[in-house]
Amino acid sequence: MSIAENSRAVARAFAGLGLVFAMALAPVAVSAQPAPAAAAASEAPSYSASAPAADASAAPAPVASAAAPVAMTAASGVTYVPARPVAGKGQPIAGAYGFQDQYSPIGQEALRMHDALLMPVITAVMLLVLVLLLVVMARFNRRANPVPSRTSHNTMIEVIWTLLPVLILVVIAVPSIRLLAHQYKAPPKGALTVKVTGYQWYWGYGYPDNGGFEVISNILPDDEAIKRGEQPQLGADKRMVVPAGEDIRIQTTGSDVIHSFSVPSLWFKLDAVPGRINERVLHINEPGVYYGQCSELCGVRHGYMPIVVEAVPRPVFEAWVKSQGGTVGAPAAKTADATPAAKPGA
Repeated sequence: MSIAENSRAVARAFAGLGLVFAMALAPVAVSAQPAPAAAAASEAPSYSASAPAADASAAPAPVASAAAPVAMTAASGVTYVPARPVAGKGQPIAGAYGFQDQYSPIGQEALRMHDALLMPVITAVMLLVLVLLLVVMARFNRRANPVPSRTSHNTMIEVIWTLLPVLILVVIAVPSIRLLAHQYKAPPKGALTVKVTGYQWYWGYGYPDNGGFEVISNILPDDEAIKRGEQPQLGADKRMVVPAGEDIRIQTTGSDVIHSFSVPSLWFKLDAVPGRINERVLHINEPGVYYGQCSELCGVRHGYMPIVVEAVPRPVFEAWVKSQGGTVGAPAAKTADATPAAKPGA
């Protein structure tokens, strides 16, 4: 087979790729992922205004233990009750593959980029390589081509296989850089600050804007987690409670070694390094319970540091803060630069 025929064969293959690539670049209207099917009413978070505290005291008191969920009522009558998780929301699903459903703006943007851009490009490149391999196997084996060509260069092919990857990378780079910029935007003035500290081997959640109290979160025993409707090794006795629908300043640090605060369904991962503060904005679209784990190998009990984030309406969050002995009010204006660095072991 002549060199011209070889070039035409390869050019036809690249022409097919060009058609697939053009389709991938066309504007695609990708809607946000639909929320999972609603769970039973008994599993849905219940946030309601309760009767005054005097009437609530008539109900049987819950068992006082570190692991028992307790209803918390503020003077305004708004009650916080730890929500039961909803199957398939904010947690891994048995037998599933791919990313979890996303409940943050950043997560939804990243998932759209993955589904609408990265997967078509990856699929097109994979099919092109497969086609080229099949062509080489069928047309350039010893039986079909007993006298091999001694051609060592083909200008057209070399130009194509140099420029095409460059174009692909440019197309991917634009939304990638935009996504990175969105992930690390500065928190708005007055945003709620939560300081997340990684310990060996549990988490601490501090609320400097609400009196400075800290909630210590440890893994639940498997039987207690199942009793609460949670997956074993994912449940924690205390949760990081935050308001839904607001930008939250998350600051991470480590008290001993490097940990990593990671919640897949919120597209959030931030290392907790001793002696320094890392900061990112977290925004949760809707109330719910969202699970994660430490994602940095930090010692023998690294696999037993679950993260449980519960997003609640603002009035319920304030009721929870008061129940923890914290204060509610307009936080003092502060910036990331004004936040003092955590001392190692803090």
